[in-house]
Amino acid sequence: MAEQTFRNRLHAFRDMRGDPLDQGFIADLEYLENRDLDLSVRIGAMLAFNALAIMVGTYPVSSSPGAPLSLNAVTQSALTVLSLVGVAPVIVSSWLMIRALLLGEEFDGSDDVEDEILRQRLFAAFVHSLDTQARLLRTGVRWTAVGGVATLVVWIAILADKMR
Repeated sequence: MAEQTFRNRLHAFRDMRGDPLDQGFIADLEYLENRDLDLSVRIGAMLAFNALAIMVGTYPVSSSPGAPLSLNAVTQSALTVLSLVGVAPVIVSSWLMIRALLLGEEFDGSDDVEDEILRQRLFAAFVHSLDTQARLLRTGVRWTAVGGVATLVVWIAILADKMR
């Protein structure tokens, strides 16, 4: 298999598209590209949301003494650790989102293959990439929800401790 570079993919794409352009092929490719863009936007939004969730989740540890959710690491060590543990699932979700964004289509565009086979390989690589990104996004959303619930539970415990 040739080294995977964009130049190889472009060369294979040019070979398979032919003259004149097959309008069905172009329509299929545009559909996949739009789906890819949609997933990229969603993944990027999830990554930005996770950054905010991590900041919010670490608030009790970093807030000024006397703030309603502030923690004293010496006297409230268990709540401090639990507060940071509650952020861990959101960090896992962020890692999944970064993985999804960096995912590339592995495409074998060998020169000795027929155009129809190249088209099938291109579409298969694209669809596999989209399926993997969608799976990572779903998993990341679940991890973020777990982290959000854990953070909320810790916040309730912090407030309950302060109200005693």
